[in-house]
Amino acid sequence: MALVKAAVVVLDCAEPHKLAHFYRQLLDGELSGDASADLVEVRSADGVRIAFRRDGNATPPSWPRPESTLQAHLVLLVEDLDEAERRVVDLGGLPIETRDPAGPYEERGYADPAGHSFTLRLSLPPED
Repeated sequence: MALVKAAVVVLDCAEPHKLAHFYRQLLDGELSGDASADLVEVRSADGVRIAFRRDGNATPPSWPRPESTLQAHLVLLVEDLDEAERRVVDLGGLPIETRDPAGPYEERGYADPAGHSFTLRLSLPPED
C-alpha cells in the first residue's frame, strides 16, 4: 500500500484567493478556503489539486528570461489548445511563449495573473 496518497502543488503569492479564483475557473474546480485564508486550495473534478499560500514578499518569477531559472512550472493537459488559450486570456493569463516549441509536444507557455508560468500541452487521445 502506498504511503503517499496524493500531492498538492503550492504556489506562493501575495493574494491567494485571487489567484485561486483564476485556477478555479480554468480547471472548472471547487475552492476551499475563504478570502482571508493564508492557504487556499482548488480541486478539479478530475482530481487535480493546486494550493496558493500567502507570502507578503512574493515576487513573480522572471522566467523565461535567459538569465533566470525555472523555479516551478505547471503543465496542464488540454484537448484543444486554441480554446484553452482563449480561456486563459479571458481569465487574465498572459501568453509568454508564442513560438512553436521544438519537441514531441504541441504546447504553449503562459503566466497566471501573479506571474507563475504554466504550459498548456495538447493531450492526445489514448491509442486503442
